[in-house]
Amino acid sequence: MDLDLPAEVDEVRAEVRAWLAAHLPTGWLADPGSVSLDERAEVAAGWSQRLFEGRWICPTWPRGYGGRGLSTIEAVAVDEELARARVPLRGASLGEALVGPVLLRWGTEAQRRAHLPGILSGEAVWCQGFSEPDAGSDLAGLRTSARLDGETWVINGQKVWTSMAGEADHIFLLARTDPDAPRHKGLSCLLVDMHQPGIEVRPLVRLDRSDEFSEVFFADVRCPRASTVGPVNGGWQVANTALADERGSSTTTSHHRFEHELEDIVALARANGRAAEPLARQRLAAAWSAVQILRFHWLRSLTAALSGRRDPGVDAVDAIQKLYWTEYHRDVTNLAMDLLGPDAQILSGHGPGTYIPGVGMGGAGESYPAGPLQASFLFSRSETIWGGSSEIQRNIIAERVLGLPR
Repeated sequence: MDLDLPAEVDEVRAEVRAWLAAHLPTGWLADPGSVSLDERAEVAAGWSQRLFEGRWICPTWPRGYGGRGLSTIEAVAVDEELARARVPLRGASLGEALVGPVLLRWGTEAQRRAHLPGILSGEAVWCQGFSEPDAGSDLAGLRTSARLDGETWVINGQKVWTSMAGEADHIFLLARTDPDAPRHKGLSCLLVDMHQPGIEVRPLVRLDRSDEFSEVFFADVRCPRASTVGPVNGGWQVANTALADERGSSTTTSHHRFEHELEDIVALARANGRAAEPLARQRLAAAWSAVQILRFHWLRSLTAALSGRRDPGVDAVDAIQKLYWTEYHRDVTNLAMDLLGPDAQILSGHGPGTYIPGVGMGGAGESYPAGPLQASFLFSRSETIWGGSSEIQRNIIAERVLGLPR
């Protein structure tokens, strides 16, 4: 693997740094914590719009669709600079992380022109309709149906754990379009308008009092046949493209953000004296090693992708990385709570408008009850489940890398 990015990215790296210096408060790049809470809140509130205006959202997309046409390695340099600056995570990420790449690969020109601009600008919010009460990790067992009525799909069924459903304008839906076909053969991916009769969204309130995801019910919901992504009854392959993008997008710069979070945990241990305890020091050292291993996993897959190699060891690298980083994050946030001790049981809150430099894809409202490390701990409970549970990732690794029987 290559341990450093090539010099060819230096120009785009310098451009990102100059742009950040011009769009962040004085002192942010040296130490984000030195910036006042009001300034941080102001940056967080308008950050998506600033990224859009700077054309830093989805920079590998073709220029004709609003991107910069950057190469993969140039986009990696952009991600690295944004992560090192500890800028806010973009909230409406599902469209750009999943739906956009799927449309670029499988969509028609009409679908791209209709949906990609709104994804980039953040004006169109998307949710993903894959999991069902009896079909989560076993996605091929889904029952939500779509039958053709002329040139219109009529959809009936239920989805669950649908993130952002309460705010979404569209849902990227996987439905059964041929009930007589084998489980993996009769599915199709549909782009469905959420603002129509027959759709009911029921928020699911979590332990931390937030309701980011929901149940969604469909009763004779209509969708044009032209909104089918990829071939009819070919949705399994399309859906797997989306799942690979979901898992892979979480690893691109996650080691940078995990490094930052670990720095905060070490600072906590030093501040309350726990860093002097041998067991705490050992656990912190193990966490640091895990972040470096994650970095090497990512560099290995990046090197293989850029060189066009298909090393058997990276055939299921998305599953390996998803398994590794989610279980690492679960363990390190357990460590953070242990270091907090009894204080971990007290909800310290954030205060109105406070910017939260989180690692995961979760968010927090103005009255969110938990502090930053508490929030990260709570959200990490879900990371070993979404995008395919840890058990499913182990099955993929066993079958596709180790060659074990199903």
